[in-house]
Amino acid sequence: MAGHGTPIPMTARKSAALKGTALIPGDKSVSHRALILGALTVGETHVTGLLEGQDVLDTGKAMAVFGADVQRLGAGEWIINGVGVGGFAEPEDVIDCGNAGTGVRLIMGAMATSPITATFTGDASLRSRPMGRILDPLKLFGAQSVGRAKGMLPLTLVGARDPMPARYTSPFPSAQVKSAVLLAGLNAPGKTVLIEREKTRDHSERMLRGFGAQVETIKTGAGYEITLQGQPELTPQTIAVPRDPSSAAFPVAAALIVEGSEILLPNIGLNPTRAGLFTTLLEMGADITYENAREEGGEPVADLRVRASQLRGIEVPPDRAPSMIDEYPILSALAAFASGKTVMRGVKELRVKECDRIDAMARGLEAMGVTIEEGEDFLIVHGQDGDVAGGITAQTHLDHRIAMSFLCMGLATAKPVSIDDAGAIATSFPVFEGLMTGLGAQVQRDNH
Repeated sequence: MAGHGTPIPMTARKSAALKGTALIPGDKSVSHRALILGALTVGETHVTGLLEGQDVLDTGKAMAVFGADVQRLGAGEWIINGVGVGGFAEPEDVIDCGNAGTGVRLIMGAMATSPITATFTGDASLRSRPMGRILDPLKLFGAQSVGRAKGMLPLTLVGARDPMPARYTSPFPSAQVKSAVLLAGLNAPGKTVLIEREKTRDHSERMLRGFGAQVETIKTGAGYEITLQGQPELTPQTIAVPRDPSSAAFPVAAALIVEGSEILLPNIGLNPTRAGLFTTLLEMGADITYENAREEGGEPVADLRVRASQLRGIEVPPDRAPSMIDEYPILSALAAFASGKTVMRGVKELRVKECDRIDAMARGLEAMGVTIEEGEDFLIVHGQDGDVAGGITAQTHLDHRIAMSFLCMGLATAKPVSIDDAGAIATSFPVFEGLMTGLGAQVQRDNH
């Protein structure tokens, strides 16, 4: 079953060396936040490089439903005329967030402290993902929710009429929980405090500061304490969205395992709370160089040059997990080609993503003859030293990252690798197919 219409089966075959420049789409995390904060600002925010994947487009539609004027000027170029903090209008209809877990959770946070009611739904994958982790802290502000068991979508969120600032210690290493709490705190008087035990991606804090909010982070014995001063006057911004490191992971991986490859990926976001995969790959022996390192829009970026490499298995430090949580599927694919075993611990968050990503990758790798060990919170892949059989049709479970991970493997396996449905790839990386074939990858849709 496809998340977006008729299934699109695809197959990847052993490819000659990948060459050229890969222009990766804009960062998904930054794109969501630019639209939401633009909508919470009075005046015009101008965004370039916005990711025009379905997830982000669904967030843009939601901001328009809440009363912001959201317009597309051209490829990746958008303007948002916002309604200000606390200015959201009540939607007339259900808000469909598609596949966007980030989108729906951040939007709930942004509206939770306004005296309005909204009902949210999504596709089959999003309707199976837990929302309780967001709803619990939002109750502290005075918001209420009514929905299915375990906080599953569809659900209705009733915003607080007289919001109170909250102090919340997050039990999850989740930037979505943190961001929802901070966005809710914008329309609450006084100081909202979020404590996280492990540092997670900090795009929200960086962008909130850019828009003029007072956000302070201090390290304490309990972890990282983030304090936001409520009811700020946000100032419109011009935002150049960096290119997405999570999407860059796939052509990077393909170049590492396809013999003789060398590719350049310009302007990749290297926020330290997101770049854990590249650090890990360097430790595994990957030939990756950072060129022209600089800062754009408060985010560090560089051009990445990647050459085919013989990888070796390592033990990935568990405390690195939050900075690369979305990259474990492609890392486990690369680990199959490495020499020795790659040990990934502290990864239980993968079990509640678009699908159970540990299970999805483990079953596909096992079907190719790769030895796997797994538990609730770990995955160990025994490398095949470059000799991976392939020859399977992998189940993607409506998950874009599972789909792309198996397609990248097929470029270097002995036999082709097929996937049951590439439809979900459009949620984060709509130009994946054209970009990869432009580098020389043998990836094509199956005609049935």
